[in-house]
Amino acid sequence: MQVTEKGQVTIPKRLRDAAGILPGSQVSFALEGGKIIIQKVSMGTDDRRKALRAAAKRVRTSLDKPFRQMDSEAIMAFLRPSDEDHA
Repeated sequence: MQVTEKGQVTIPKRLRDAAGILPGSQVSFALEGGKIIIQKVSMGTDDRRKALRAAAKRVRTSLDKPFRQMDSEAIMAFLRPSDEDHA
């Protein structure tokens, strides 16, 4: 695998899948005995909430005016299937 001039490499898909690394995932790097270790960083509850709020804000800016007024909880409630959808 070749390293670009910027120091970038592509993590092979099978390894990303096995480690649960998705687009937007945070990773950390460590040097252990001459080996570079890449590890997925787990997000805490506060980090997940912050990420959800940021995503909801991005979505709201692309929606019609009534949806822009909704907070993340209202958007999630809107997206969840209702009992009628299961009937």
